[in-house]
Amino acid sequence: ELQNNHKCVQDSMKQNCPICQENLFNSTLECRVLRCGHTMHRDCLKSLMDQARWPTCPLCNASIMDSDLTWQQLDAEIAQTPMPEEYRHQRVQLLCNDCHTTGEVPLHFLGLKCPNDNCGSYNTRRV
Repeated sequence: ELQNNHKCVQDSMKQNCPICQENLFNSTLECRVLRCGHTMHRDCLKSLMDQARWPTCPLCNASIMDSDLTWQQLDAEIAQTPMPEEYRHQRVQLLCNDCHTTGEVPLHFLGLKCPNDNCGSYNTRRV
């Protein structure tokens, strides 16, 4: 499952779980490696995913799971929700938390889409 589907982070098991702060290397609890390469206890990950609307890594803010369906739904909602005239032509600078692309995109109150066409994430922040 992890092969070719994550980024390797050196010594990621020699850290504390970002949720419960227990040392992962000495822990007897099962651990999971996230797509970003960070690790945490399986039960801590489950708790995080149960509580968050868009679960992201607590260390780097990268999306924890494949959110393509969610991004497609946001695309559709944004297409059906025009911005008020005074904001229609505004653009903002952003950073994508998933692919680390920076760029300028149209402002929209429902979300800011990554300018990288190969990514398409709304897991972004203004810079």
